[in-house]
Amino acid sequence: MNRISEFIHETMGISGRTQNEILTSIIIILFLSILRIIILKLVWRNTKDIKIRYQWNRILSFIIPFTGIILIGAVWVPAFKQFGAFLGIITAGLAIALKDPITNMAGWLFILFRKPFVMGDRVQVGNHTGDIIDIRLFQFTMLEIGNWVEADQSTGRIIHLPNGKVFLEPQANYTKGFEYIWNEIKVLITFESNWTKTKSILEDIINKHTKNIDLKAKQELLEASKNYMIYYKTLTPIVYTSVKDSGVQLTLRYLCNPRKRRGSENEIWENVLTEFEAHKDIDLAYPTTRFYK
Repeated sequence: MNRISEFIHETMGISGRTQNEILTSIIIILFLSILRIIILKLVWRNTKDIKIRYQWNRILSFIIPFTGIILIGAVWVPAFKQFGAFLGIITAGLAIALKDPITNMAGWLFILFRKPFVMGDRVQVGNHTGDIIDIRLFQFTMLEIGNWVEADQSTGRIIHLPNGKVFLEPQANYTKGFEYIWNEIKVLITFESNWTKTKSILEDIINKHTKNIDLKAKQELLEASKNYMIYYKTLTPIVYTSVKDSGVQLTLRYLCNPRKRRGSENEIWENVLTEFEAHKDIDLAYPTTRFYK
């Protein structure tokens, strides 16, 4: 070993003390890597729950590198003391060169402690909307919804965003605090249709569809008010009336779970079309052109 150490010192100029520190650092890295693999194998062997496996994987991905930094740092600190001024210059240079990674790490700490969103939340960050499926040291990942797909359904694409986005872009959380959103469905009927009867039919449909939702929403609103200044005068569904160029527009406004938006619209529209078929004095409107001689 002494001969090998002397050979390295003569050929590469690395002192024996530095060689020991490098060797110790390599041993620490190998030990922690093997420890992580062993723990994950034990977890995989004892559970098939995807959430538990993911949580262990995420926890270890934070703890192992952090432990490694502390242990390796303890090995190299005595050597660093000899190069204080040099390290100061290097640190300043790295701070400028690594501005974005450092910002992303700060963003990760902000997400971890301030919790603008957590795993499983449906959020919009800037122009991107989706369900949070992963949060890492430098980036978070979402399963995209919307875009070319209507009614907030998944596109199947995975989007990776740097954590620094939380300092630069507004974040809208669909599920945190008050776990309902207001959805609107516009029904346009002709001027010749019986609009009062139509409105009554639509009110019956929307009330049946949202039965008991307002009670759940009131409970959640009460809980959300402990942390946020959220206030709604009424949570019951309503049908608004307005006049458009092609006819009378009746707008159904109701509360729904953000992940059930398209399903709720599908059920409501099927009920609406079925009811309209039974009434000859109700017709859906559409743009038309009339010619007079």
